[in-house]
Amino acid sequence: MKYAGFALLVALCIVMATAGCMSQSNQSSGGSGIFPGTTTREDLSVKSGIYTQGAGYSESSAMPRLVSTPSPAPTGAGNTGTDSKIIRTASLTLEVKDVTGAAETLKGLAIAKGGYVSSTNIQKISGNRLYGTVVLRVPAAAFEDTLAGVKGIGTVKSVSTQSEDVTEEYVDLVAQKTSYQNQLAQYNAIMKKAEKVEDVIAVQQQIDRVQTELDRLEGRLKYLNSRVDLSTISVYLQEPEPVGGETGHNFVSTLNEGIAGFLGMIDALIIFLFTVLPLIIIGGGIYGIYLWRKGKKPAAAPAPAETKEIKETK
Repeated sequence: MKYAGFALLVALCIVMATAGCMSQSNQSSGGSGIFPGTTTREDLSVKSGIYTQGAGYSESSAMPRLVSTPSPAPTGAGNTGTDSKIIRTASLTLEVKDVTGAAETLKGLAIAKGGYVSSTNIQKISGNRLYGTVVLRVPAAAFEDTLAGVKGIGTVKSVSTQSEDVTEEYVDLVAQKTSYQNQLAQYNAIMKKAEKVEDVIAVQQQIDRVQTELDRLEGRLKYLNSRVDLSTISVYLQEPEPVGGETGHNFVSTLNEGIAGFLGMIDALIIFLFTVLPLIIIGGGIYGIYLWRKGKKPAAAPAPAETKEIKETK
């Protein structure tokens, strides 16, 4: 029994030494694993897709090795295996007689093409004229037909279309998603065989990290699919300007403008009066002092008549 235990210990040491050599060989080869963001300083580290023991694991931890599962090579836009992902949008400005009625027509057109109205906004801009914005979401296959139907509702003032190719981004996101799914499956396999608390915590941290990345990728893919599958058409509606000006002639409005002008002139006079009032007061005071001082000066006495006669005789 003693020899059997000793033989088991020797065999265990040989297996551990072999695993250590394999780990060093994989690390020196410079290969990158499928688990980005992990380092040898963590309790759970993965290099070249093979699980290695870290500081949080003892030599007796019976944790399985993670074997890297290569992800399928991304398919380029030119490969027939992947459809092109094109986001198509358009914006139009239409002049219509009835903005409200045109908005209802656009809604019916979108529904008939298998789409829907994303938003509607109608408001007055001046007088009784209405202005509206209607955003349609229709299947990409019905984009051109819907665009032609929108143009027929009113007079086209402006139109623009855009196409954005997101195939490369989409393929890259799909490849990343597949890689993270492989990581998650292998981490879950490790979790089932983990016995120590520190092992469970370390693996759970990696599972949470991978799951967060998966959620982010899936959200972006859903957004791109929505934009690709349903094209967006923004329609700006406006009513024509009435003949004779924006609001036409209105006698009451003219009379009101005249009264407003008269009152405005009175207001201006009052403002002017109160502005120059200090100058008037100061000027009046100075003039009053001048008159007062002039009145206090003695009048010059007339020369005697006799003295005048003597001067004439001489």
